[in-house]
Amino acid sequence: MTVEVLTVETVPAYLASRADLAGLVDLASATVQEVGDGNLNLVFIVTDAAGGSLVVKQSLPYVRMVGESWPLSQDRILAEARGYDAATRLSPDTIPTYFGLHEERRVIVLEDLSAGTVWRRALNEGRISRGAAAVIGRHVARVGFGTSPFGLDSADYLRALAVSPNPELERITLDLVFTDPYRDHPDNAWNLAIEADVLGLREPLLLDEVAALKLRFQTGAEALVHGDLHTGSVFVPAEGDADAPPAKIFDLEFAFAGPVGFDLGAFFGNVLLAQARAAVLDRPAEFQEWLASLVAEAWDAFESEFRTLWPTRVDEAFTDGFLEQWLRRTWSDAIGFGGLKAIRRIVGLAKASDIESLDEAQHVAAARWVLGTARAIIEGREAVVDREALAALVGSRLAELRAGA
Repeated sequence: MTVEVLTVETVPAYLASRADLAGLVDLASATVQEVGDGNLNLVFIVTDAAGGSLVVKQSLPYVRMVGESWPLSQDRILAEARGYDAATRLSPDTIPTYFGLHEERRVIVLEDLSAGTVWRRALNEGRISRGAAAVIGRHVARVGFGTSPFGLDSADYLRALAVSPNPELERITLDLVFTDPYRDHPDNAWNLAIEADVLGLREPLLLDEVAALKLRFQTGAEALVHGDLHTGSVFVPAEGDADAPPAKIFDLEFAFAGPVGFDLGAFFGNVLLAQARAAVLDRPAEFQEWLASLVAEAWDAFESEFRTLWPTRVDEAFTDGFLEQWLRRTWSDAIGFGGLKAIRRIVGLAKASDIESLDEAQHVAAARWVLGTARAIIEGREAVVDREALAALVGSRLAELRAGA
């Protein structure tokens, strides 16, 4: 089903038709701006003269970054709504206020967070955002526990699983993260100076690990996950705003039932991009040291929150000893997925500004480092047993990058 696409001109009339949204903004004085800079959707900010505001998001019937040549069902907004419903119930302080779904028009309405800064931009500028990584860890733990067989009885879990598929966007992830970077594909592109590094991604040792992670993604339906939890899906406070919460997570359109470690991995991979940028730009030591702490901050918050929730599990057949096994596997999943997420941003479609905005020499050095480091993490997952081991691996490689910069 294709529904009418909203425009800047039609949004006020649409909101006026929604009695459930009455009073959120004064439509008589409202202005509308379309700000969607992502790959998929329309995003409108509606602001009134008194400063009241909200966000209206509608799924397009195609991939926005490509155009109508890549059709895509507008039903994906239903998956995003399921993600916000779950997060509102389980972790409301880590997401924008959610005002609900209008299924017929494929529209959701959210709190406007645009007074903050998208975290990727803040990282690119060299700004420290204290506590943001811990928000990610807590969010993943709460939603992961609460939508899994740990937090739901078997019947409720199976009912949730039955309505959780997000096939078109899961397929995009399968292609862009797990498949296309490791073969010849027209959407791939890279600087010719790193061609040998890119072609090295097709060696059997790495491909075996990619295959294992791909199957884990496809079959590990543990819980409802965000599905695309990178630094571009997080708002942090604007510079100097000490009263705002440390972070808010948004853009849940890729939500699906998957392995809990996938969301952590998406964040870990984007930290690698930020570290490469900071190293080649020779950012201040304080900033680089803070970047180096983010994976541990997120993981520690995740593990602590999960252990806090563990005594409330609905089935005591999940023993304390099993929890230790599960946490070890989730760590291994997370670092593997993180490596793949970093690689796709260098080789595949939809690259990241962390690297793309660098000058030629810096771009080559950073991209080569990301590929080499991500590959070392993926291939060595069995040896990278904890956050200290990961920090040692990444730290030693960063020292080499800085020495060559």
